[in-house]
This record gives sequence, structure tokens and C-alpha cells, in this order.
Amino acid sequence: MNIYPIRNLRTASVTQLVQAAQNGRREAFGELFERFERHVFSVALRRLRDYDEAQELCQDVFIQAMQKINQLREPEAFVSWLRSIAHRMAINRILRRPPSAPVAPETLDSACVEDETPLTVALAGERRAQLRAGLSRLRDLDRKTLEAFYVQGQSLVEMSDQFDAPLGTIK
Repeated sequence: MNIYPIRNLRTASVTQLVQAAQNGRREAFGELFERFERHVFSVALRRLRDYDEAQELCQDVFIQAMQKINQLREPEAFVSWLRSIAHRMAINRILRRPPSAPVAPETLDSACVEDETPLTVALAGERRAQLRAGLSRLRDLDRKTLEAFYVQGQSLVEMSDQFDAPLGTIK
């Protein structure tokens, strides 16, 4: 067990972070989340093949890990322990998923409601104009970052690489 306090969570080893989390330091578990969220998400996405479900499962995995962190006897095994939780929970979710039933296109057409009225068209046009005006007032990097994240769906790491800016600046 590490008896020395961790001064900088960013430079701490995984083992030190696990030990600190086991001793009740929530920020240490937060750092573990930051480091391994993408890994757990990729495991979930590979298993579930659904982006939204994978995000949900990723959160569930970290909640489970936070609740059970004290049961981990070997802090060095955290990564494989976390991966096994993700695999197990993904398999459970797949097995409990209700079977999907195909729907005839005619059924979908009859269920769709036409939302486009002159009022909704006008309001949507106003929102677009306000959004463009707001974006034009931003600095170049801020505007491009927002567009990359919300329009193109890029991750923070991808944007950091694309704009050659530190991750903290992108956040």
C-alpha cells in the first residue's frame, strides 16, 4: 500500500490511483474514469453495436467499478478487472435485450405525424440565424471547436489533434 499522498493525479500510476480510490479519494476514481472511459466505451460499442447503448453501458460499468473498487485485491489488475466488468455487463445487456421485430414501411408511414407548419419553419429559420450570428462573434478556434464537436461529432482528443491545441484548451 502506498503511504505517500499523491500530489498530482495526472502523473500518478494506475496502481496509485486505485489505492487512493480504495481509500476514499473520489478525485482519484475520477482520474481513472478520465483515463479509461474511451477504452470501456470501445468495448461496449464493439459488443453492443449501438452508440447510445454503449454510452449508457459505459456509465453503468464505472458506477459498478466505483461501488466494487474495494473488492479489487490487486490494484495492478485494475485495467483487466474493468475490462471484464465491461464485457460481462455488455453480454448481460445483450441477453436481456428484447427481440427486435421488423416493421412494415406502411406502418411507419401511417404513424408519422407531419411537424412542418409555417410557424415551425419560421422559428427554425430564426434559430439558425441567431446561431450563425452567435458563432460569427466567437474567435476562430472557439467557433471551429464548437462546429467540430456539435456538427461533426468529433471527440475532444480528435479536436485537440486537428487544431494542434492542448486538450485543456479544447475542453
